[in-house]
Amino acid sequence: MIYKTENKITENSQWFRHWFDSAHYHKLYNKRNDKEAADFVEHLLSHLHPAKQSSMLDIGCGNGRHSKYLASKGFNTTGFDLSLSSIREAKKNETERLHFFQHDMRLSFGKNKFDYAFNFFTSFGYFQQNEHVTVIKNISGSLKQGGTFVLDYLNVQYAEGNIIPSEEKEIDGIIYSISRWVDEKYFYKKILISGDQMAAPLEYVEQVARFNKKDFEALFLQHDLQIEETYGDYELNTYYVKTSPRLILIAKKM
Repeated sequence: MIYKTENKITENSQWFRHWFDSAHYHKLYNKRNDKEAADFVEHLLSHLHPAKQSSMLDIGCGNGRHSKYLASKGFNTTGFDLSLSSIREAKKNETERLHFFQHDMRLSFGKNKFDYAFNFFTSFGYFQQNEHVTVIKNISGSLKQGGTFVLDYLNVQYAEGNIIPSEEKEIDGIIYSISRWVDEKYFYKKILISGDQMAAPLEYVEQVARFNKKDFEALFLQHDLQIEETYGDYELNTYYVKTSPRLILIAKKM
């Protein structure tokens, strides 16, 4: 594990507003795997057996790769994300069953409206603690009674044990120098961007909260969400604290 206190980012940072909407973010993460997303959603649907008329919500949907597959299976699906550039891209795929809009998950997004809510690919954990509580409150509020929430998060112990302290990538003549570390609250990733065609280097720092299963249990119970199942990867295999790459939680609204 790489623990550092220098370069520590304040919890009030609004880094996600700028980074997730930047052209460099989309270039760096442009190879995200649509097939992996489709396979994971297929595993979930086969396990959950949602009714055909179920309404689905994809919270922090990015460019909509998970939402698209949900809609392709016949479900009425809504996706939202704070990033306007991601939503503009997602909207190119809108259909009668699939709709996207820009929204901040820290603000309410409906009452008793959805049968299922999903938060995929660690699209949570970017905020201050009180804001994380608000997000879970909003998720619970958006679900119908008996509705299901699926959270796909990094597994803290596995992530700490497999952290890559530094690496460098070149994309279209731009150099992305990446460093990673953790402290008592967050995982950090600093991206330094440079290139001959740039007037000056740019720097962004991602931060994701070090939430474990017990943390989520406490957060969920505050707002009537009961964890019923826990899995450790996208094939829904058994969760192991130290070796599972993901923490996938399936909760019911009580």
